[in-house]
Amino acid sequence: MDVSGAPETTDAAVGGDPFGPLPVASAVLDRRGTVVWWSRAAERMLGHAAADVLGRAATALLHRSADGTAVSAGAGRCQADSGWGGRLPVVHADGHRMDLYARVCPMLGPDDGSSWLVLASDDAQMPWWMVDQLMLGGMLAQSPIGMALLDEELRYRWLNDALARSGGIPRNARLGRRLSELLPGLPAERIEERMREVLRTGVPIMNFEYRGRTVADPHREHAYSTSFFRLDDSAGRVLGVCYIVVDVTDRWRAQQRLALLNDASARIGSSLDVMRITQDLADVAVPRLADFVVVDLLESVLRGEEPAQPVTGTSRIRRAGQRSVLPGCPESVARTGDVVQPSFPAARCLTDGRPVLEPVLDVATNPWIAQDRPRWAKIRRFGIRSLMVVPIRTRGVIMGVATFVRRVRTDPFDEDDLLIAQEFASRAAVWVDNARRYTREHAAALTLQRSLLPRSLPGQTAVEVASHYRPADESAGVGGDWFDVIPLSSARVGLVVGDVVGHGLHAAATMGRLRTAVHTLAGLDLPPDELLAHLDDLVIRLADEEENAAGSASTAVLGATCIFAVYDPVSRRCTLARAGHPPPALVSPGGTVDFLDLPVGPPLGLGGLPFESTELELGEGSLLALYTDGLVEGRGSDVDAGLEQLRAALDGADRPLEEIRDRVIKELLPDRPEDDVAFLLARTHALRAERVASWDLPADPAVVALARAHAARQLVAWGCGEEVLTIELVVSELVTNAIRYATEPIRLRLIRDRTLICEVSDGSSTSPRLRHSRTTDEGGRGLFLVAQFTQRWGARYTSRGKTIWAEQPLRSFDTGLPSWGGLWDAPV
Repeated sequence: MDVSGAPETTDAAVGGDPFGPLPVASAVLDRRGTVVWWSRAAERMLGHAAADVLGRAATALLHRSADGTAVSAGAGRCQADSGWGGRLPVVHADGHRMDLYARVCPMLGPDDGSSWLVLASDDAQMPWWMVDQLMLGGMLAQSPIGMALLDEELRYRWLNDALARSGGIPRNARLGRRLSELLPGLPAERIEERMREVLRTGVPIMNFEYRGRTVADPHREHAYSTSFFRLDDSAGRVLGVCYIVVDVTDRWRAQQRLALLNDASARIGSSLDVMRITQDLADVAVPRLADFVVVDLLESVLRGEEPAQPVTGTSRIRRAGQRSVLPGCPESVARTGDVVQPSFPAARCLTDGRPVLEPVLDVATNPWIAQDRPRWAKIRRFGIRSLMVVPIRTRGVIMGVATFVRRVRTDPFDEDDLLIAQEFASRAAVWVDNARRYTREHAAALTLQRSLLPRSLPGQTAVEVASHYRPADESAGVGGDWFDVIPLSSARVGLVVGDVVGHGLHAAATMGRLRTAVHTLAGLDLPPDELLAHLDDLVIRLADEEENAAGSASTAVLGATCIFAVYDPVSRRCTLARAGHPPPALVSPGGTVDFLDLPVGPPLGLGGLPFESTELELGEGSLLALYTDGLVEGRGSDVDAGLEQLRAALDGADRPLEEIRDRVIKELLPDRPEDDVAFLLARTHALRAERVASWDLPADPAVVALARAHAARQLVAWGCGEEVLTIELVVSELVTNAIRYATEPIRLRLIRDRTLICEVSDGSSTSPRLRHSRTTDEGGRGLFLVAQFTQRWGARYTSRGKTIWAEQPLRSFDTGLPSWGGLWDAPV
């Protein structure tokens, strides 16, 4: 039986004309799949005669390699979809396999019986242009890359399955409609503007990137890269525009993560302050990773201590940093710096060191939320959706935790976000540990410096003082310059400023040794030139010790300079000596500023060269300025110019000392000085005659009683009746010793200052000696009694002899003397 509903093609036509009709074999199957009609083209293509095929099942023509399951599935789709198309492997009459492209179409007979028309063509005989067209159609339809054709009105005319799936809107719902009508979660206006540009110019636009949300994944932002080109027909008429879109979300997120990490590397760790580092961590993460971030650290870390491990419930935690997209961080339950009780996830992270990821915060899966009432109130109020907690840990030591929260962004945290948070915390942990170590070392350095410099200037009435100290290395906080105010006997005061070469801990340690030596030598009441000579010997010994230990002498020791001044408020005389130090400035009560021309003296440690003292009388209210060279010298600046600046800054001696000091600092010191600076201002005051009484005594034992009487009457006149007995004892012993062991002239002097001072001077330079007499001795207890009944006592030597002095606290009147100025001489 041969039913030829279409003209048969010849082999010559096929082989000679590539654009001729395609050889197509046809057959008809009944509803059971039996062949009921077979064409001559089918006989020629497959080699099977009609008599051999008719009445047989069509599956008998399939090659044995055919997948039976796929054939059954194809038959089922054919029944359901009213047709099917695809490739089939069949067997030729001579037994070889042939791959045919087949199309199955339903047919209805006159009795409503269903049958199927099968049209098949041989892939090997198909013209190249049809192969290209079929392959192109399949590629466009099955491509994983989304593609679409739009007309000049920017309405969809065709799109493939990939685009329909990625957008979440079926093909039929898109056809005839515009992108802006379908996907408002995308920047449709910007995309359509690019399409209009392509339609207008014909110039393709490649790799236009944008971000948005689709119906297929409304809770997650995706990134897309789209290329547009115009479609024209053969006559050059514009048909529409085609675009190809690729989901580049993974690449975009990777770029964002890399940019975020680079930003974190640049911003975190820019300082050595623990609080600043943790705040930088929070600032970097908001809003690019989270909507709210808090960083909590162990309190011991903030103090610079090594954190105790493991972390327990008794460990104190402080809020070290926080940042929110909302002003003032209203989501937080604590302020920065407060002690906090960590949340359950944070406490668990502190304990076991493992990160916590809660993509969705739900009371059903996180019962701790309802138990933590303050945080539960914040979660409900601000709609907190997702949570991450990561440890801040380095060298296996946990120092704190960072908590990341999302509330504005609907997409929850995922594993990639957790990796970024861990990377943040890991980088911050290294800097926090470095800052912690620095804090500890800096605190140790500051403790050393504070122990070496006077914490507060001692109380005395000879001078009013103001000071300033600034190390060149303010990060270390220590240097080699120093100043001091040393109370001396008889209401006198010693003023010292010194400079050790170099900066840092070594210079500070050297400075501390020299300062201690100056204190000790000053306590011996040595004149300034002798004190510097002894200090010079000490520096030489220190240099020898360091040379023997390290092989070279320390320049910090050998290059030290110093100036020492002693001011006596009774005589208003000031004695000064300097060792390689800049000259002091003296501001007279009238306001004239002069730099004292003192003998320079060599720097300490040279040895063999003498130091000279200069003595001058200072008027009441004179201002003495002692400083180190860092105040007036600088890189590229002239010393003389610095001295003139200092002269101008000191002008106006009647101003308060703090005001003068601040003006000097403002006008002479840069924000970061190149050298350490020590600066001491001293305004002198004189003790009025009413506060001093003196008597010249002959070397006669009978005068001892007269001396006691003089002292007693003067104490009563001063209102110090309770001190009479003690002073009578002191006067009796000291005058007796002077008469017995010394030579004339003998003088008794009483000074009423913050303490009651008793002095006995003589012309001898013999040193008094404190003895411990036996019980059977009749004498030798004088100085012992003086030492027992007075606050302190001592001896000092002058060119005319020596002075034995003793100080007694005042009990019978207010020892706090009136303030400076007109009240200095107010009656007690």
